[in-house]
Amino acid sequence: MRVLIKNAHIITPYDILYNFDLTAVEGKICNLQPSGELHEKDFDEIIDAEKNYLAPGFIDIHTHAISGYDTMDSSLEALDAMASFYLLNGVTGFLSTTMTSAAEDIERAIKNVASYISLQRGKSQVLDRTGSRAQLLGIYLEGPYFSPSKKGSQSAEYLKNPDLDELKKFIELSEGTIKVVALAPELPGALEAISFLRNLGIIVSAGHTDATFDAAVNAFDYGVTQVTHIFNGMRAFAHREPGISGAALVDERVYCEMICDGIHLHPAAMKLVLKAKGKDKILLISDSMMAAGLSDGEYTLGGQKVIVKGPEARLADGTLAGSTLTLNKAIYNMVHMVGVSLPDAVRMATLNPARAIGLDRTKGSIEIGKDADLVLFDQNLNILKVIKSQ
Repeated sequence: MRVLIKNAHIITPYDILYNFDLTAVEGKICNLQPSGELHEKDFDEIIDAEKNYLAPGFIDIHTHAISGYDTMDSSLEALDAMASFYLLNGVTGFLSTTMTSAAEDIERAIKNVASYISLQRGKSQVLDRTGSRAQLLGIYLEGPYFSPSKKGSQSAEYLKNPDLDELKKFIELSEGTIKVVALAPELPGALEAISFLRNLGIIVSAGHTDATFDAAVNAFDYGVTQVTHIFNGMRAFAHREPGISGAALVDERVYCEMICDGIHLHPAAMKLVLKAKGKDKILLISDSMMAAGLSDGEYTLGGQKVIVKGPEARLADGTLAGSTLTLNKAIYNMVHMVGVSLPDAVRMATLNPARAIGLDRTKGSIEIGKDADLVLFDQNLNILKVIKSQ
């Protein structure tokens, strides 16, 4: 299959190529050149971008749910519906994210994700439904190894210290699909867990943590390379005890996930993260729950009732419970709330997450030889078309 996308403003990792054409053959990007130089008769499909923006497909590495379906539903039908809805918002790859829950519930969700990934790899159609879907790239295990004082919307009933035997079982059930494990690095047994996970090539993110600055730096030395939704669910920054948030901002080894919805973080806080981390170490995430894409009302997250009103999702006590954000809106907000250039904002939702989870050799940027996972959008980040390589 030979595809030509013509008359596009192509967003590369460093620039915008105005009025360019992109060609893809069998799902791989093979050429970029100024518009009008190719013979259209040589292609099986021609897409006229009409001078809209063409970017790599977005990669959401921390998302629980969307449009009424949740990872913890533990059904193939739920994951298939989620994969379809993500694609509508420009996400071509995602990590299905669990919640703190009973061990058997987490195990069920992990096995279900592993089964779905196996089906996608075999190009099997899960449901009798046509249309492309986002690729489920793996599992983000969020919990249950968190600090009770920074639990956020995680269920206090099931919080525990890291357990190597339990982690080994989770990994076995996942069939190697766990990509990220979030935990509180100050808990007993956490450092052993970090070393164990890193030796297996699994990313460790510090999340829902009350770690001090010194404890955080020690965890980074052990192999933590990421923090879960910076400033949210972690010890607050103070000038005499910067805590884990301060440690993450000044350590070049660490990626910072950021929920750019204007609710979880004030725009000034987002600008601070940008100044500290630069364009290469910020990961835009949605942290979305099932109300994303739906109207106001009552929903659930991790078995807890969530009230959604406008863009906010909160537990009954007012605690933020994930978001209703989508990544195209996060990119828009980075440009308009924070003042980031469009290529840099796109990078934070594409190349950076691909690098963070080790998939940047094939995904995350428009470069020759990479997967043709592409999204076409207008100047307001409205998704016009998504092209999926497989």
